[in-house]
Amino acid sequence: MSFLRVLLSSARRSRRSPELRSGQPTDDELLLDAPDERIAPALVAAAQGAYAPAAALLATTRERAEWEDRDRYTLRLAAFAHHRQDWLTDWLLAAPGDPDALLVKAELEVRRALDSPSPADRLRQAGPLIDAAAAGAPCDPVPWRIALDHARGTRAAHDTFEALWEQAVRRSSHHYGCHVAALQYLAAQGSTHRECFDFAEQAAEDALPGSLIQALPVRAAFALLAGAPAGDAGPGGSGPAPATQLTARIDRAADLAIALSAEYEAGDPWASEVRNLLAYVLVSRERWADALEQFRLVGPYATSFPWAWPTPDTPAEDPLGRFLESRQAARSRAGSAAAPEAGRTRPEGARRWTPGRSRSDGHYA
Repeated sequence: MSFLRVLLSSARRSRRSPELRSGQPTDDELLLDAPDERIAPALVAAAQGAYAPAAALLATTRERAEWEDRDRYTLRLAAFAHHRQDWLTDWLLAAPGDPDALLVKAELEVRRALDSPSPADRLRQAGPLIDAAAAGAPCDPVPWRIALDHARGTRAAHDTFEALWEQAVRRSSHHYGCHVAALQYLAAQGSTHRECFDFAEQAAEDALPGSLIQALPVRAAFALLAGAPAGDAGPGGSGPAPATQLTARIDRAADLAIALSAEYEAGDPWASEVRNLLAYVLVSRERWADALEQFRLVGPYATSFPWAWPTPDTPAEDPLGRFLESRQAARSRAGSAAAPEAGRTRPEGARRWTPGRSRSDGHYA
């Protein structure tokens, strides 16, 4: 059985087993990575050096088994602690065994390690923190999502990753963050774009109605369009496979994500990252009318991902500027020409517009 099939069959087995319990705004109105109403007070308090609201929020998500919210809030708090850690240090000093504080610390250390020039040493130091967070909240899948990211950074073997994956999906078989971590691991291990699509599409097919896992194929599409690593080889045996060979799968992924987006209210912060990602893919495919609709549904919730992702033509800078530039392109193009049919490829040698890349005369290449 292939590694992809092992991951998918593990998730399916867990779904059959008992769950473990415990209108577009103006440019000036947009805020990048705006927090939702639950996490905002915790971030404000952390900026003032107080950890109590963050502790109360994460404790609530743990007690109510709100695993998706818990994962998102852990990521936001760890990102804040990356720049200002005094509140987290105080929290750990006051409650060294608090599973919520340990969770944020584990996420913080793994993020720091993955962003460092020599991640291996720092990742080894993060291992005990992940173990402690998992032991402190046995039903929580989020420490296992962090463990999956840790395994990607250490280039863990498939059997090691599979064991972690089994633990993650046993706790929450439809956890979006764990599925994203698995997709990222596959790409980092040299799986081809086709293999990544295989995993993402099957996971989406198995997902619950309205689950963000249905957006997993559009993440695979983004990886291909944005030039993220994967093991495809072109005719000469090296380099990425031509995107035209996978355009049908890219468009199917976009169509599935469009249907998912339609299940959420306009301006819903829960769907914001998926909608930003979908808009990026639709702009890259020059499906201007579809892209414009997703920009409308995004509302004020622009997100750094995917707009901060570097491309061969644009560095990772000014994600909000790239969002606005892409939105304006969709407005202009949707009003001046019909969107190309899904799956239609450009003539050989034609250049595709890349989000964030423009010529000095104001026209897009």
